[in-house]
Amino acid sequence: MTKTKNTETVPVDKAIIVEAIAEGRKMIEAGKSKIDTALAIYEKLEGIEQGVIVKAFIEGATLTEKGALTYWYNCRRRLAKERRKASK
Repeated sequence: MTKTKNTETVPVDKAIIVEAIAEGRKMIEAGKSKIDTALAIYEKLEGIEQGVIVKAFIEGATLTEKGALTYWYNCRRRLAKERRKASK
């Protein structure tokens, strides 16, 4: 697995993925919303291929496959929008 940063490809440590999933499970158990949990997972795994993040959402945020794909899309859009706003 690799993580893309700008135009270069960086190897991804699987421990980061496991850590993101574990953090997501703790958030769900603590009563956090699925969107907050998905955002936290996405921020940790941003840049990694879509399929890996979707699987992390399924395992860590207790989403269905279709729901996880929708959350991936929404998280990506939301963070991009926040970054554009912050850079102005």
